[in-house]
Amino acid sequence: MILLDRITKTYPGDEEPALDNVSLHIEPREFVFLVGKSGAGKSTLIKMITKEEQPDSGKIVIGGIDLDYVRKRHIPHYRRRLGVVFQDYKLLPTRTVYENVAFALEIAGMRNSEIAKTVPKVLDLVGLAEKSHKFPTHLSGGEQQRVSIARSVARQPKILIADEPTGNLDKLTRQEIIDLLQRINDFGTTVLVTTHDENIVNNLSKRVVTLKAGRIVDDQKCHGVYRLDSEPEDLIKRMQRGDTAAQNFALEKVKAMKEQSPANLTIKTNLGAAKVQAPRKIQQPGSKNSKVQEMQRLQQVRERMRALQKEQQIRQNNRANNKEFSPGSANQWYTANKPLRAAPKLSSLSLGQTVRLKPAPGLTNKTSIIPKNQSKRII
Repeated sequence: MILLDRITKTYPGDEEPALDNVSLHIEPREFVFLVGKSGAGKSTLIKMITKEEQPDSGKIVIGGIDLDYVRKRHIPHYRRRLGVVFQDYKLLPTRTVYENVAFALEIAGMRNSEIAKTVPKVLDLVGLAEKSHKFPTHLSGGEQQRVSIARSVARQPKILIADEPTGNLDKLTRQEIIDLLQRINDFGTTVLVTTHDENIVNNLSKRVVTLKAGRIVDDQKCHGVYRLDSEPEDLIKRMQRGDTAAQNFALEKVKAMKEQSPANLTIKTNLGAAKVQAPRKIQQPGSKNSKVQEMQRLQQVRERMRALQKEQQIRQNNRANNKEFSPGSANQWYTANKPLRAAPKLSSLSLGQTVRLKPAPGLTNKTSIIPKNQSKRII
């Protein structure tokens, strides 16, 4: 879905490259965190994907499109295939929530009848159906970010890029936004998130790519944790500080080692106990009581793992059969196999041609604050 092959980019006046021989491959439906200190090259990498910047060398292929062959006049059409969420929301303050989302669809070339059907569903998807008539200044920061996400996913993009989507939000609201992005990812959208929030990265346990001085120094394919260098942290220390990813990894080790010799039993149970209770001082393995207790804790871990796997399998089956989605719901709309009508190609417009844009529909025709007719000159 996203392929960067040996990308190098140096800005004029800089001695060191912003990106130095970066190669990255993101599969369809993946959820990837991009982490690193300020100046590590995260924003430059995002600009390469959205074609705001041109690499000095290397190749970029996004959704099967080789960006070397995307001409400047076709860039707006290419960007409409992506969903982009910004830290500062970039909402139109003089338009309502409904009109902000509708305007993005109208610019993409969608008919008013399709817009009227799509906007209520996408607002329902992000939990803002009851606030469609409000202006951005009357919303909280989390609600404004939800409007920004709604505007980005209204066209059901295959790729969603979120650049610091939780930077200006409190802890509870940050988790709500990440849960929404996770939900969108469950519907089949590839999600790439740049963040500095260590707790969110560690709790979600997704793939984590670390950038440092323009290079990828670490790529944790699964159960990734937030770290800014390539040096792995000791597993026991991570478990002691309550790292969810480390505990999940330990449970996998317990499952893989369950049929090994009794000599490894103490190591297995020590790792597995962190999932069912807080770390504590373990008795000396020489006594008979300590071995019995370790065996009991190991059994609890195994039962918990079986329950989690069964629950996850049930959710996957329900999602595949759309059983947990009511007919006509926003969830079912977003997971529909039939995509929305593609925007018209800009290549069909000649230079200097004037295109008449229809106003985005408001809640009612009388209350719409959008002028009846607008004209845009293609340059």
